[in-house]
Formats: sequence, structure tokens, C-alpha cells
Amino acid sequence: MRARIYRKSKPSTQSGQAGTHTWVLEYGQNRPRHVDSLMGWTGSADTPSQIRLQFPDQDSAVAYATEQGIAFDIEIPAPRIRRPKAYADNFRYDRIQNWTH
Repeated sequence: MRARIYRKSKPSTQSGQAGTHTWVLEYGQNRPRHVDSLMGWTGSADTPSQIRLQFPDQDSAVAYATEQGIAFDIEIPAPRIRRPKAYADNFRYDRIQNWTH
């Protein structure tokens, strides 16, 4: 069972960066899931796959995994490219694009 260490991503419905600075250690799936015949719910007897541990930085997550003897993969997030925009740029006289309003 390998664990995955990654940084939480920004929610697509929000513009802010709150909650994206923590690192998460998430265990992989060790046993197959099964479908309950009565209710149709999906269940599993694999408790560690339901656990997510949060750490303030990558080093502490790696230290915890090595201390506990957990094999892990680290997913480094892609850098976010921010392009600052100004509302006044919509009304510039030297616009390249056609006026669409």
C-alpha cells in the first residue's frame, strides 16, 4: 500500500488561495470495494484508505511517512501562472481585438 503526499488544490468555485497551503498524506486503496446487495451502497473493509492526514509542510509529511515505514509518492503542484488584469484595459484605444459589447 503506497501513500500519496500532495498539496491541496484551489477549489474551482473560489478565487482565493485559502486552504491550499497544507499538505495531505492519503493512503492508497489496499482492498477492493464491494457493493451492498440491499442498499446498493459502495463499501470497503479498508479503513486506512478513508484516512487523510494534514501537515503544514511537505517535510513534516515525508518525515511522518518515513517514521511510520509507509511507502509514498510525492506530487509536486504545478506553479500557478497569474496574469494581472485591469478593468480599464477593456476600454483602451489601442485594443487589438474588436469591441464585443
